[in-house]
Amino acid sequence: MGAILFNVTTAALMVMMVNCGLGVVGRDTLRSRPLPWAAIVLTALAVGGVLLQLAWSGAMDALDADPAKSGWWRESTSVFMQNGGLFGGLWNLVTLAAVAALAHWYWGGPLTLGFFLAGVLLPGRIDTLLGFGGGPGADPRNFAGSSGATYFLGATLALAFLTRTRLPKELALAAGVPALGLAMWLAQENGHGLVSVYGFALGGAVWAVRRRVVRAACA
Repeated sequence: MGAILFNVTTAALMVMMVNCGLGVVGRDTLRSRPLPWAAIVLTALAVGGVLLQLAWSGAMDALDADPAKSGWWRESTSVFMQNGGLFGGLWNLVTLAAVAALAHWYWGGPLTLGFFLAGVLLPGRIDTLLGFGGGPGADPRNFAGSSGATYFLGATLALAFLTRTRLPKELALAAGVPALGLAMWLAQENGHGLVSVYGFALGGAVWAVRRRVVRAACA
């Protein structure tokens, strides 16, 4: 029962973030949008990681982020390894493609890649600072998988939606992302929820800086 609830809440959080992204980008504008090259790059890397795992049985041992193993590259390569089985791997690839595309259309390609990289590098370090995790890594509770960085990136879309709407239902949806994420961490120690809180906070900081820069340029 606990595992089912874990999966349901994790999926629900992603659905909320995708809906926030659709809201801030505009559901009716998707067909007219340019190719999201940042999403294409990230998804291609993730697919390449899966193909490498299929071709090389030692890929996970060589590239995951287990802190018990040495290797400076592990922190980055582990993000493109998948260890959730067939369904988990497909879920990670599809959600990465969707979230990165929406982020590209709102934040732009460079900032999307920057947020994804932050989702790789920051959570483990913040966890260590706060005493939550075991060290640097894409998700130190799991040691592999793109979901941590994807949920981090997706939460920035919730922040963006929060700043762009005044409708109570939409405000509740956007604010519900960090609220549910924190609840998931406290109740389940679900790392997806915690990294979503981190992503929401960083998204807010970047949004505030960008808004100030725009105002200064228009002054």
